[in-house]
Amino acid sequence: MVSARDLKSLLLYFDAAVAMSGPVEAEAVMLLLEFDVDWAELAARAGKVPLFVASHLQSVVGAARGAGLRVIELDIPESTVADRLTQAILVAVVDEWIRPGAAVVAVYSSFDSESVDTISVIRLNERLGKLTARDLRKLETKVPLDTLKLVVDLAVDIGREGREGKPVGTIFVVGDHRKVLEESRASVFDFVKGYPRRERNLSDARVRESIKEIAQMDGMFVIAADGTVEATCRIIDTAPVELTLTTGLGSRHFSAAAISKNTSAVAITVSETSGTVRLFQNGEVILRIEPFRRAMKWKSFQSESPTQPE
Repeated sequence: MVSARDLKSLLLYFDAAVAMSGPVEAEAVMLLLEFDVDWAELAARAGKVPLFVASHLQSVVGAARGAGLRVIELDIPESTVADRLTQAILVAVVDEWIRPGAAVVAVYSSFDSESVDTISVIRLNERLGKLTARDLRKLETKVPLDTLKLVVDLAVDIGREGREGKPVGTIFVVGDHRKVLEESRASVFDFVKGYPRRERNLSDARVRESIKEIAQMDGMFVIAADGTVEATCRIIDTAPVELTLTTGLGSRHFSAAAISKNTSAVAITVSETSGTVRLFQNGEVILRIEPFRRAMKWKSFQSESPTQPE
């Protein structure tokens, strides 16, 4: 349980968030916490304002769920607060607890994980771009949503972070992997060839980190519907198709659109220039996710040595 002082602080922030939800027209109050509290009391203080809790701690998840609250179990404990807020909002949209264009008042810890210190009004149209629950469910007809989430999260990480300070662009093609392999060819050495399936599934954090390294190479990743990496560094070699894409998209995006048109797969691109992640199905962009930030790139600083006075 939280200390008496921190509990008092939490209640002050929580009451302020509930009071704020009306004026800002928020659909819900979200608590992102890493400690257990009296959830029944918070539910009573929320009144008619919808409330949901997000945490990666099993103790918090179990206690809040036991109190009858809506709970989102996070699976990215080492990530930033911004990333955890984003995952919680994504799940809330998919579960249709909130609408894609709604506002949410979030209460969370920015500095000290054992005390609440921040209230934010998050407007989903600013955070999630074109994301809708219907979009995700339409995708799930081809690929399980759990697998899509793994790949999209990985793509967003690559788009935001790059690798070693350099931007990285790549393609993931998910589902219908046998047909995708027929519609592509090897570019260079396949980095997963010969590994057992259990050692190349994206559910393993070590595999995801390895993929980030390989993403610097040319070619696409072929991902099975269960999240297994079937091949790396493949060149798309599919039949020409008629496509209508936004001006400014390059060959990577046209290739992804084409393979999604000629197979039942979902293609996911990471733009090297902007980090934007796009999902293609049946030759069309059906979802776009903008990176929240890009990794800082340090530039070399050149200066002349000071001249000695004459």
